[in-house]
Amino acid sequence: MKKLIRTVALLIITVVAAVIVMIPHSAVAANGAEISQDSLTALQRLYDTVPKAKMLGEKAKAIMVFPSILKAGLIIGGQGGNGVLIENGKIVGHYNISAASYGLQAGVQEFGYAMFLMTDEARKYIDKSDGWEVGVGPNIVVVDEGAAKSLTTTTAKDDVYAFIFSQKGMMAGIGIQGSKITKINPK
Repeated sequence: MKKLIRTVALLIITVVAAVIVMIPHSAVAANGAEISQDSLTALQRLYDTVPKAKMLGEKAKAIMVFPSILKAGLIIGGQGGNGVLIENGKIVGHYNISAASYGLQAGVQEFGYAMFLMTDEARKYIDKSDGWEVGVGPNIVVVDEGAAKSLTTTTAKDDVYAFIFSQKGMMAGIGIQGSKITKINPK
């Protein structure tokens, strides 16, 4: 039993150490200018690789971009990153996304996340809620490569379309997860 406890403790320490070493610069950026620049660069990279994302961006009321979200876990996990809200091509706010999860999971992964807010209601929800809990509020559709191919401005009828991009690392497993998005005021 003691050997099992030591092995689990060693695994947890190893995962935590790996996370600390692998934290990307943009995920820990406290400077608003850095968060803004990283977010705009990530959005352009998404547009360059997924033309349907650019089509949605042209029709969206607002776009929320998180250029670098770091996710790590070993049974208990967490993720977090900073990003921006863009309206009419201008950054109107800085936000943080964070989540905790529990379940069969192990690994470390970094990825970008962009949400295209297609309706006035989805955009207003960000301002009137004290932090946006993903899964509560506007209907969100996660767009994968197959769905993106068939997406057009006439078939795009949902409140929010989300793209996950620039994935690095490996995260395996299943779990229960809830993300929360809150407004921040970086320096």
